[in-house]
Amino acid sequence: MKISCVLGDITKIKVDAIVNAANTSLLGGGGVDGAINKAGGKAILEACIAIRNKQGGCKTGEVVITTAGLLPAQHVIHTVGPVWNGGNKNEEQLLKNCYQNSLELAKKHQINRIAFPNISTGIHKFPKVKAAKIAVDIVKLNPIVDEVIFVCFDDENYRIYRELLANDG
Repeated sequence: MKISCVLGDITKIKVDAIVNAANTSLLGGGGVDGAINKAGGKAILEACIAIRNKQGGCKTGEVVITTAGLLPAQHVIHTVGPVWNGGNKNEEQLLKNCYQNSLELAKKHQINRIAFPNISTGIHKFPKVKAAKIAVDIVKLNPIVDEVIFVCFDDENYRIYRELLANDG
């Protein structure tokens, strides 16, 4: 399995699936969620509404899959990252679940190349180093896709991921 990181915009990455840091309503939001919905067009939101009508929203740590609409990817895997509350509300396990469940859903849908954003490190305030370590560890423990790209929107996350990946060889 190839693991890499890039500094850039996840909506421009050409892979089989990108992961969206969604909210529990699946109705769009800010940050990466807003960018994906805007760039992907109405097909993504319509697919999320259909899922919501069928099963309700998406709980923290869980995943659903939709079309990628106008994006260069074929699918969007939506996962709901935890809000950081000091580490006492099972946040680390919930974040692990986001990555683990995304990878398992990718395998189920025969997705070989997947791109992840830095889940929960924006408005949800998850400590960036801790979140990156969880992400890299879970991906390495689950070599079930051919390629994982961590797409970092900011320089700080990019430096963290680059260092983690370089140190592990």
